Amino acid sequence: MKKIAVVGAGTMGNGIAHVFAMNGFDVNLIDISQDALDKAMATVGRNLDRMVAKGILEESSREATLSRINLQTDLATGVADRDLIVEAATENPDLKRKIFQGMDMHAPAHAILATNTSSISITWIAAATKRPEKVIGMHFMNPVPVMKLVEVIRGYATTDEVCQTVMDLSASLDKTPVEVNDYPGFIANRILMPMINEAIEAVFEGVGGVDEIDQVMKLGMAHPMGPLQLADFIGLDVCLSILNVLHEGFGRPKYAPCPLLANMVAAGKLGVKSGEGFYRYDPTTREKSVAPKFQR
Repeated sequence: MKKIAVVGAGTMGNGIAHVFAMNGFDVNLIDISQDALDKAMATVGRNLDRMVAKGILEESSREATLSRINLQTDLATGVADRDLIVEAATENPDLKRKIFQGMDMHAPAHAILATNTSSISITWIAAATKRPEKVIGMHFMNPVPVMKLVEVIRGYATTDEVCQTVMDLSASLDKTPVEVNDYPGFIANRILMPMINEAIEAVFEGVGGVDEIDQVMKLGMAHPMGPLQLADFIGLDVCLSILNVLHEGFGRPKYAPCPLLANMVAAGKLGVKSGEGFYRYDPTTREKSVAPKFQR
C-alpha cells in the first residue's frame, strides 16, 4: 500500500496527508475547493518548517514530503489508482455517505475505504458502498503530526485482513493503533465528550468560571489542557455533533448536549477556528483570554 488518497483538505485532512507523505507514501489530497487545497499545503509547509527548526526533520525531507502530495479537485480522478482512501470531510453523516458512494464507484476493487469520523457509525457508512467488508474507521487525533493514537474501528462487515492491514499501516506511520468496535463515539469520544459537556454544564449552572474550571482539571487531574479550552480547540460545532450522535445512538439523557453549547454554536462561537468560544483568541499573537461573555 503506497498510493493513498485523502478526501477533505481541512485541519484533519491536511494533517493526515502530511503524515502519510512524510513516511514515504504517494498522496492525492482531494477537495472540491482549490482555495482549501492551497491553504492545506501552506499549513503542511508551516508544520514541516517547525519540525525542521526543532531538528526533528532534515530540510531535504521537508522538500521530499511536499513533493509527494498531489492536489486534486476531482474525486473520480483522485481515487482511481489508490490503495487506501481516507475520508476526512466535516462530521456530517449525509455528506460522508455521499463521499463514500463516490469513492466506492471510482476506486479500484482492491482499495480499502477508511473514514476519519470521530463518532459516526462505520457500519452505517459502509452500507452506502458495495464493499462493506473493505470499509473501516481510521480516527486520527488532532494535531495529526503530533498525536500518536489512531482508533481503528471495525464495522460490522469489516474483515480481519482489512483490520490488520490498517493496524500495520498505522504503525508504519509511527502511530499507535488501537482496535475498537463500532458503537457511538467509539472509545475516545464516548469518554471525552461527556466530560467536556459536564464542564460546560458547570459554566451554565454557575458552579465556576471558565478559567477556574479549566484550572481545576489541569492542576487537580493532571490534564495538559482544561476541558473548555480543549472544546474550543476541537471546535464547539464538532463537540455538539458528537454529543448528538451519542444521544441519538444510546438514547440516554446523560449524553444530551448542554443548552449553552447549542446556543454558542448557533451564535457562531465555535472556538479557535472562529476566534472565540469559551476563550477569545488573538489572531496575531495566538494568545487566549476568557471570552467577554464569561468574564466574571
